[in-house]
Amino acid sequence: MLARDLAVAYETVNVDSDALAAARLMAEHRLPGLLVLDERGEPKAILPASQMVKVLVPTYVIEDPTLAAVVDEKHADRLCEALAGRRVGDCLSSRTEPPPIADPDDTALEVAALMARVRSPLVAVTEKDTAGPGGRGQGRTRLLGVITASHLLHELLGVAGVPDTA
Repeated sequence: MLARDLAVAYETVNVDSDALAAARLMAEHRLPGLLVLDERGEPKAILPASQMVKVLVPTYVIEDPTLAAVVDEKHADRLCEALAGRRVGDCLSSRTEPPPIADPDDTALEVAALMARVRSPLVAVTEKDTAGPGGRGQGRTRLLGVITASHLLHELLGVAGVPDTA
C-alpha cells in the first residue's frame, strides 16, 4: 500500500484563517489537528488540537495548574473568547516544525515510521509539479491528501487480517 493510495481529502486552513473558525472546524469534525497551508497553498505546519486548547488556557493557569480549581465556571465558559480576532498563524507554537510530508510512492511502513519519528497525528502527501509555470523548471508542491494515524492503523489492521476481538 502506497501513500498515494492512503491519502484522503482532509480539512486544511491557511496561516491567515480565523482561529475561532479553525477551532470550530476541529471540534465539529473531531479532528486531531489541522494541516496549515502557507500563502502558496503548500503545507506549512500541523496545528494539533492540543495546541489550540493550550491557546485557550491562560498562561497563569498553565504555570500553576492549581489555579484552574479557583476559576469559576462563568469564566471558564468564556475561554474561547481568547481566539476572537486571532489568526491560525498566531496559534502556532514558536517552535512549530514543518509538517511531515510523505512522497506518493512511500510505503505504508515508511509513512508509519515518519509519523512515529515526528509524533504527528497526520502526514501530508505531496508531489512536485515538475512542469512548473509555463512548462519550465521546478513547479509548486501539490497536496494529494493527508494520512491520519487512525486511518493508517485502520488500513494496517485490515491488511494484516487482525481479527476484531470486541
